[in-house]
Amino acid sequence: MRMRSTSGSVARRPAIIALIVSTLACMFVWTPTASAHGTIVSPATRAYQCWQTWGSQHTNPAMQQQDPMCWQAFQANPDTMWNWMSALRDGLRGNFQGSTPDGQLCSNALSRNNALNTPGNWKTTNVGSSFTMRLQDQASHGADYFKVYVSKNGFDPTTQRLGWGNLDLVTETGRFAPAKEISFNVQTSGNYRGHHVVFTIWQASHLDQAYMWCSDVNFG
Repeated sequence: MRMRSTSGSVARRPAIIALIVSTLACMFVWTPTASAHGTIVSPATRAYQCWQTWGSQHTNPAMQQQDPMCWQAFQANPDTMWNWMSALRDGLRGNFQGSTPDGQLCSNALSRNNALNTPGNWKTTNVGSSFTMRLQDQASHGADYFKVYVSKNGFDPTTQRLGWGNLDLVTETGRFAPAKEISFNVQTSGNYRGHHVVFTIWQASHLDQAYMWCSDVNFG
């Protein structure tokens, strides 16, 4: 009886394995896109500023001395930095204040981002009394509206957690069509000086999803 040669099937195994690995790799690479969202990139939110500055060098020990607020956030939960685009909650129905306790505004009441509520010397972006907000929206959700607040004079972001009573509403926009980037102007009273927090609410259009962030700014 003639024996069947198995050399051909053995030779094909590496190719088959490579194909499977390649397919799984593609699935892995594309997974984040399905859950992609966005954030205010200018003036940079706390998580985005940390990722932008330290994302490619998160193991650099210099972060602890040069940017201690990002360092403490990364130590508390690295996901805060990696998922800078996903600070969202579903189904709030516009009840932002009732759904978000004082002291948890900068994290959008997400426990995984609680380090963003910590008072301290967060890096600031220099702005004037009028400045432009720029949203990067990876999935082009669009917006029902944005609400932009500035922390009141007398509030100290280096020692106090942000609460609703610490905010002045300075801008509420209308709708924006879906786009990768959305920009709009903010005009303040001009009475702000020094380190303040710009608190932004983005009500996305595709679902009842609310995003909330803190951006640290320096009014010149």
